[in-house]
Amino acid sequence: MRIVSGKYKGRSINPPRNLRARPTTDFAKENLFNVLGNLIDFEECDVLDLFAGTGSISYEFASRGARSVTSVEINPVHYEFIRHTAKELGMENFYPVKANVFRYIKSCPKQFDLIFSDAPYDLEGLDGIVSEVLAGDLLRKEGIFVFEHSKKLDFSDHPEFWQLRSYGSVQFSFFKKL
Repeated sequence: MRIVSGKYKGRSINPPRNLRARPTTDFAKENLFNVLGNLIDFEECDVLDLFAGTGSISYEFASRGARSVTSVEINPVHYEFIRHTAKELGMENFYPVKANVFRYIKSCPKQFDLIFSDAPYDLEGLDGIVSEVLAGDLLRKEGIFVFEHSKKLDFSDHPEFWQLRSYGSVQFSFFKKL
């Protein structure tokens, strides 16, 4: 796993073998950030990464100069890896949070310009995450929510669905807060 672009471009991130996360592939990640680079100014963004896993997506946002990156992960081993890696790289304005994502969504007082979620594909209640994120006040008006999922899910009927990007087996559904 590597950081694709920005201040930390080319840095390899080597998670320990006991991490059970399924990181977004470098191919999908690179394409996602090419799309996002045309939609947002990273330096003007407060970013929330839900189900952060290895922190791969969070590191990309931080590397590109995001104003702040909040990385939420409940697994203590994953959380410690994210915290340690961000500290080792000297990432500023990077906030790892050890929390249950569903509780965090309901209690977080902050708002974000961009929210990314890469929940486990087999997670119970997976399809409800989209509605929960968009129903609350987490996402600023005109903010973007990117939900990574398998081809089994289709959100094209959701009122705030904006576009779908597909990279191999990885799907990114984009939503805009109305």
